[in-house]
Amino acid sequence: MTDEIIVRVAARGDGLTESGRHAAYAAPGDTLTEAGVVIAGPHNVAAPCRHFTRCGGCQLQHLDETSLAGFVNDRVVHAAQGQGLTAKDVEPAHLSPPRSRRRATLHAERAHGQIVIGFRAAGSHKIVDMRECHVIAEPLFALVAPLRAMLAKFPGKRLAADIQLTLADQGVVVEIKGLAVEGLGPTEALLDFARDHRLARLALDQGYGPEAMWEPEPATVTFAGTPVALPHGAFLQATADGEAALYQCARDWLKGASAIADLFSGLGGFAFALGDRARVLAVEASRDAHLACRSAAGRSPRHVECVHRDLYRNPMQVDELARFDAVVLDPPRAGAREQVAMLAHSAVERIVYVSCNPSSWARDAALLVAGGYRLAKVRPVGQFRWSTHVELASLFLC
Repeated sequence: MTDEIIVRVAARGDGLTESGRHAAYAAPGDTLTEAGVVIAGPHNVAAPCRHFTRCGGCQLQHLDETSLAGFVNDRVVHAAQGQGLTAKDVEPAHLSPPRSRRRATLHAERAHGQIVIGFRAAGSHKIVDMRECHVIAEPLFALVAPLRAMLAKFPGKRLAADIQLTLADQGVVVEIKGLAVEGLGPTEALLDFARDHRLARLALDQGYGPEAMWEPEPATVTFAGTPVALPHGAFLQATADGEAALYQCARDWLKGASAIADLFSGLGGFAFALGDRARVLAVEASRDAHLACRSAAGRSPRHVECVHRDLYRNPMQVDELARFDAVVLDPPRAGAREQVAMLAHSAVERIVYVSCNPSSWARDAALLVAGGYRLAKVRPVGQFRWSTHVELASLFLC
């Protein structure tokens, strides 16, 4: 065995040599010695965060911009190649900037008499107490220390809670799961916290689902100028700029389409982004998300109609799809095998498939190609900066 050069970063974040040797925290251009030592090359940089290598939130802070973009690109291209697919046009990877993530779930517990809050360590239940963070948006991070101080006042030796932070139009939505609140004092402490920090909403889940304790006005998120109510736990793209990149792909690739089906539409982001120049049918299984989208569509000048339908159990059939000249779908991580099977047999001219899982996307893409579609364009998107989580937009033509 001799010294080797790291040629790329594998899917889980390890550096990889041509012969298949792996090395943690190695970047393309690094040297992996015969003894297994990594000698940094031109693309291996100092991590900006003190928690890197301990915190499970980031795996790739040692990569410079060029190699980080290369990783995001390779995750998508290699997933497609694994299914025997090649995109005609792979557009440059989009990377969200530092401190831009607008939603995050942190964990909190009392350890040795102190409150710790943060992400879990990689492969562990241990929480890395967050003292800085270079990925979540400043308004979210600004609440970490106050939350630590507020939770320290709660009685009892044990505390274990999940804290979901989301940046809405009105400010930060805080939803806490697992915090037992009994009596007037703890309740008033939470309300004081919400008021003092001008939260958009404070909700508690004590085992019966989230209940809003504080919400001065309904929390919303805005898509293409249309405010949409933000239900508890609703899906939202991780960053606003990543969301904009995905929406722009759909707008550019579906230009001229007059009737579009937005499948797995969630709160209606794609529907509202496209509804100014086409009639869009937004189809969603989550009742809360569907009702929020439908209510917003009723107030919007955009041409959006909403349908409540479980596309896993009841996918749109080929004859139903014949009404549309384009389809957008953005399914959960598992993909959309049942719906894609119907699309593969349809005559829809253009399909924009957005995915947060290159592996399930590639599997579904192979079904579309087997049905006669061709993979025309792909845009890799790295919304979860410095993590191995990669998203993408893709265009299939009939």
